Amino acid sequence: MRILMLTTSYPKYPGETTAPFIEEIAAGLAARGHCIHVVVPWHPDVRRAPVERGVQLHFFRYAPHPALNIWGYAQSLLSDTEIKARTLAALPFAVAGTLRALHQRLAVGNGYGREPLHPAISAAPFDIIHAHWVLPNGVPTAWLAWWTKLPLVISLHGSDIYLAEQHWTLAGAAGLALRAAAAVTACSSDLHQRSIRLGASVERSRVIPYGINPQEFRPDLEARAQVRAELRHMMKGALADDAPLVLGLGRLVSKKGFGVLLDAWPHVLAAHPQALLTLVGYGDLRTQLEQQTNKLGIAQRVHFTGQLERSRAAAYLAAADIFALPIVRDQGTDGLPNVLLEAMGSGRPVVASRVAGVPDVITDGCHGLLVEERDPAALAAAIIRLLNDRPFAERLGAAARRRIETELTWDQTAARFEQVYEDIRTLTR
Repeated sequence: MRILMLTTSYPKYPGETTAPFIEEIAAGLAARGHCIHVVVPWHPDVRRAPVERGVQLHFFRYAPHPALNIWGYAQSLLSDTEIKARTLAALPFAVAGTLRALHQRLAVGNGYGREPLHPAISAAPFDIIHAHWVLPNGVPTAWLAWWTKLPLVISLHGSDIYLAEQHWTLAGAAGLALRAAAAVTACSSDLHQRSIRLGASVERSRVIPYGINPQEFRPDLEARAQVRAELRHMMKGALADDAPLVLGLGRLVSKKGFGVLLDAWPHVLAAHPQALLTLVGYGDLRTQLEQQTNKLGIAQRVHFTGQLERSRAAAYLAAADIFALPIVRDQGTDGLPNVLLEAMGSGRPVVASRVAGVPDVITDGCHGLLVEERDPAALAAAIIRLLNDRPFAERLGAAARRRIETELTWDQTAARFEQVYEDIRTLTR
């Protein structure tokens, strides 16, 4: 089938970590023989060929001034919870650019309009329009689907539903788009239920969890040794060979709950004074989090790496003794954090909050330990328990890895999306 996808985020270059799940979904479907065109806003850091991994990419420009080039790529929201003022100024230009780019693709596919600019870009009619994030992409694609009579799939990823729940106008816009969709997918059961409350049809909605490549994220003793050697060098020898290493990975925004993890860290250090907490990622809250480490007196045992490319992030995961995921609700809650699956694939024992899509993939005491959100004492106790009982921690990590291999690969995710497309095609014949 020929699928026209719209997204507001896509990795800006191979290995970059902005919405890698969108690329994996598109590439997985392309690998299964589907023709996938992805329309996405341009970004000054984009370094992509017209066709990569079988996916045909169309980056469109929209901003009349560089200051308004803020659409997508985790730039539109402040700490993933508030719409930035410049985003509102960019809105009319971004919507117009989106519709223009989609119309151009459809025009080429239907045999009118100018030809593609690259010989590898194919031109033929599309079968389905697929929008990622109901806000902001659901409304323009719903209108376009109505106009073209093409079926629409809307996929929900977390921040879109959170925004829709904050104001009746946004809820109304999201509800209109969800009701217009032939199918709605959510990456977690939590998002699935919340989307139904906004107007999605129960019969036309389903949960499709993310996956990972278990060859990319795996236990790796060589990477473990290399990363720990690098950390020892950066910390001027303050990291012993057997010192516990706890890792948090994700954008430094409110919903990731890293402030809770920092509040827990003094309790962990009381039991394991040589432990090191490493936070991998970038975001609006880095300065605030660094100030928090100073106030807590733990700055010498917390290391911020900044953003790492995917291969380096995989190496850090392999090096960790424990992966901590202290995400919180009511701050733009995640759907299903992809990094959780990456940690599971790496065979790491996980300590995570019992929120969002986490209970969908982690059974407490089997694949990891679950704690209540915003509870630093409980988070610290779970980390200490795993540091004190390494055989138990290793069993949790091995079980998590097995679950990834049997249930949660990108190929399985692509097969589930393919089934959605097939079901739609059957119904519209």
